[in-house]
Amino acid sequence: MTRHPASPLTPARPDRFPLAPGLEISRALTGLWQVADIERKSGPIDPEIGADWLDAYVRDGFTTFDMADHYGTSELITGRLLSRFAVSAADRPLAFTKWCPEPGPMTADVVRAGVEERLAHLGTESIDLLQFHWWSFEHPGWLDALHELTRLRAEGLIREIGVTNFDAAHLHLALADGIPLATNQVSFSLVDRRAAGELARVCGAHGVHLLAYGTLCGGFLSSRWLGQPEPHDIEDWSKMKYKRFIDTIGGWTAFQGILTAAGAIATKHGVSISNVATRWVLEQTAVAGVIIGARLGEAIHTADNLKLFGFSLDAEDHARLEAAFAATQPVPGDCGDEYRKPPFLTASGDLSHHLSEMPRASTTELTPHRPGGLRVLTGSEWEDIAGYCRAQRIGDRILVSGTTATAGTSRPVAPQDAAAQTTYILDKIQSTLTALGASAEDVVRTRVYLTDPDDALPVSRAHGRVFGEIKPANTLLAVARLIGDYKVEIEAEAIIRP
Repeated sequence: MTRHPASPLTPARPDRFPLAPGLEISRALTGLWQVADIERKSGPIDPEIGADWLDAYVRDGFTTFDMADHYGTSELITGRLLSRFAVSAADRPLAFTKWCPEPGPMTADVVRAGVEERLAHLGTESIDLLQFHWWSFEHPGWLDALHELTRLRAEGLIREIGVTNFDAAHLHLALADGIPLATNQVSFSLVDRRAAGELARVCGAHGVHLLAYGTLCGGFLSSRWLGQPEPHDIEDWSKMKYKRFIDTIGGWTAFQGILTAAGAIATKHGVSISNVATRWVLEQTAVAGVIIGARLGEAIHTADNLKLFGFSLDAEDHARLEAAFAATQPVPGDCGDEYRKPPFLTASGDLSHHLSEMPRASTTELTPHRPGGLRVLTGSEWEDIAGYCRAQRIGDRILVSGTTATAGTSRPVAPQDAAAQTTYILDKIQSTLTALGASAEDVVRTRVYLTDPDDALPVSRAHGRVFGEIKPANTLLAVARLIGDYKVEIEAEAIIRP
């Protein structure tokens, strides 16, 4: 590997950012997701050799590394690097990792085992930042997991908790339910600008910071692709994934418009297109740092990445980029939707690289007194006391009982926040519909009961996030009170489409 000295106008070290008390990061984090792709082709990297490669980044000031439980042997390699530093050393690198369990019950034992495995791989007594990913919010185990992680943080096994690929509504819900989140790691680039919307607003309101990945779209946001023909035979996972994003915003021609604008700005400032693309993300609201992928053993780009911190974009630059954005279509939905609903913007176009199946939170049983009928039971003691079920399917019709934001069988979720409760309730309703062979698109009526008329707008917005395009018939009622510590209750009816 050839390392080039920084130019006189280039900072000697990358900028730093205080992510949390006692946790200051390099604003350009080194991402290790490509370790999995490298090892897929050539086998596991020797941990000591891998640690030598990481040490080259540390010497140039890039001291913060991002990895995950499924990024090949990235945790083991980083663990060897950490072993070369005293725990109290001022220059000790930071290791941020992710835990991405399959959906299922998140008991204390399950969560502790996931964290302890990360600790064993890293060879540390505490994880600097543990970031949690969840595949489907229809399964409520995600909130149980975050509460268990909070308890492990109190024990000292985790310094800070983050999430990854959370949309604005569920980030808000987690915070409203008392989870002390420091970060949310999401896709954010000139191509994918979803995080600049409602998610940035929620982060700003609660002091949560964004860590941005995909800022270079797997390498597509570089001079190498300016003016080049559209590629069709792509083998590396990262480019396979981000080519789907490019197709979604309008295709290769639309993407070339963005690349051309970034190229003109790069020439103006004497930097690379990749610098411009990354600098744009760094300047966005709530962004603490950008994660730049490393192809370990192949190339090191610290000299070019240092240039990020020697310039900034002016009003003319932003206007040029906005004009290019106007010629594209926005990536639909909110952050993380690419992993939760079609069209899946993943390397394979589905979740086959991640999950063999999506476990369901709700199960069905035959209705004893109604041949062909199905119902869903949750195990709540009130179902037996009062004699009811969560939902019934009769032919093509589904009726969902009044549903509250209850975790497990009795704990009220986010008791002071009606919008957060609405998000949790609608996830439960969608889980019930899925179990009975339906979806939100089949819902034809909802009824919403509020205890405070002042909550009508935030609850309606949460309802609109799910039903904005479906638009079922709806009734919104203010009531004197609900049984229990709840601000909202919702019931639904669906007719399954032929």
